[in-house]
Amino acid sequence: MNITVVDDELWSAVGDPIRRQMLDLLLAENGGTATTLSEHLPVTRQAVAKHLGVLDRVGLVHATPSGRERRYEVDEAQLSRAVAQLSSVGAAWDARLHRIKRIAEAIQRGQG
Repeated sequence: MNITVVDDELWSAVGDPIRRQMLDLLLAENGGTATTLSEHLPVTRQAVAKHLGVLDRVGLVHATPSGRERRYEVDEAQLSRAVAQLSSVGAAWDARLHRIKRIAEAIQRGQG
């Protein structure tokens, strides 16, 4: 499996605001079903089920049967991996912006 493809899928999954809300709810409620999640979100149960499928495919949630539904819980190891990647990219962008700032300040001093 290509790591870049997996990472892109992971980032795409957490890039959606509804899916981020779902992860927050699953963490706060210690899991949930498509029905219970849809009670707190501005989307239908069917849309929630579709979003859960996306999160499941990238490993951010895992499901266990619960009666006629499936109960989802956050995979904390995979979520930690996503957070670490986001933090790493954020730090790289901060370093780039700092270098750009130093260059701009040097140019400004040279003109002054």
